[in-house]
Amino acid sequence: MTGLPAGWRWLTPHEIAGEDKTRLVIGPFGSSLKTTDYTTEGVPLVFVRDIRTGNFRAPRAYVGPAKAEELRAHQAEPGDVLVTKMGEPPGDAAVFSGPVPAVITADCIRLRPIDEFDPYYISYALQSPAVREQVLGITSGVAQRKVSLARFRSGLQVPVPSLPEQRRIVEFLEDHLSRLDASDSYLSRASRRLARLTTSALMQMTHGLPDVQPMLLSDVAEVRLGRQRSPKNHSGDRMRPYLRAANVDWNKLRLNDVMKMNFTESEEATYHLEAGDILLTEASGSAAEVGKSVIYEGVPADVCFQNTLLRVRCHAANPRFIQKYLLADAMSGRFMPEARGVGINHLGRAKLAALTIELPDEPIQADAAARAEGLLTDLERTRQAIEGQRIRSASLRRSLFAAAFSGRLTGRPSDLEVAEEYSATVEHEAVSEIEHEEALLW
Repeated sequence: MTGLPAGWRWLTPHEIAGEDKTRLVIGPFGSSLKTTDYTTEGVPLVFVRDIRTGNFRAPRAYVGPAKAEELRAHQAEPGDVLVTKMGEPPGDAAVFSGPVPAVITADCIRLRPIDEFDPYYISYALQSPAVREQVLGITSGVAQRKVSLARFRSGLQVPVPSLPEQRRIVEFLEDHLSRLDASDSYLSRASRRLARLTTSALMQMTHGLPDVQPMLLSDVAEVRLGRQRSPKNHSGDRMRPYLRAANVDWNKLRLNDVMKMNFTESEEATYHLEAGDILLTEASGSAAEVGKSVIYEGVPADVCFQNTLLRVRCHAANPRFIQKYLLADAMSGRFMPEARGVGINHLGRAKLAALTIELPDEPIQADAAARAEGLLTDLERTRQAIEGQRIRSASLRRSLFAAAFSGRLTGRPSDLEVAEEYSATVEHEAVSEIEHEEALLW
């Protein structure tokens, strides 16, 4: 481990909890706590998601008094440090702040520090870059990473100063993290307004236009579902690139991961994409993601498409207008009632082909498509600016943690000035983005 300032120590969670092993425990497994034990009142349960959000005042489930007494060894009390043992990544931590004791569930660890350690300091220290890197090093599992209690107990080294210094660091962090939290809140509000603006503007530019003629999408375009994947097509002498749902975002293609499979000559002719084709996501784990679309512009060349996508090839309408029309429908949720399925939501070729659209004359189609594309380009620049500030805020948060737990950020005036300048800058620029969004709305 790297060196620490004088008076600091590297300590394991076991040392922070002291010799009493009951102060460091994991949630009950298997038959000890089943979903059939859950009730709608009684003693609250704490789940991984509660630790991630730090919200312990809105319990999702309870157990009865008798079950709670049986699981007394797994109860959390105010001031306990709770840690997630599973997830991407594991190791999120929060100090339990519920109004009454609660029972932790299987994927949670409860650490009850002895008196010489501030629980808030320990919680923050567990989330510092140096400790999170250690957590990743002691995880196991492929589908989902996890850390065992034994490895957590002795496999981590946490940097710890004296108790007064711990409290000064906590005070410093809470001051500046609250500023960053406010900035992140501004950015989230700006993102939501941007999404509403995009949907509203697209609907106004493509729907309710003058002199429209209602017709089915199949009257002006061919709608086709892509080619299904199967193991026999994973290799062959006619391997071709193909696009799938993962490659289609809202009005743009993601081309960093284009896969290949084998197509016969006739299959390639059927599923080949041409410039001007519209691609819609036919299936998604979220109904709100079904129907997002993009125009294929001919790149990459000689590419086909999979059956997680629908291809709309226009023969009697402007494809750019139709794509923006369908994009507005998807953003407004028009496809959500049409999506069927439980784990995976599907739109379906037949239902899309039978969709009624309002088609204006060709000149109006071309003008509406051009104006919509220009607006989307402007809004995308704003979205990227907001995302840039979000990334900057996250970077500053990491920097504060890294400095605080290496002994370089202990409340000295010079440190405070630097942190205040950074957090104030992020907040100011977040507000600027919001004001820009409000100007766009009007």
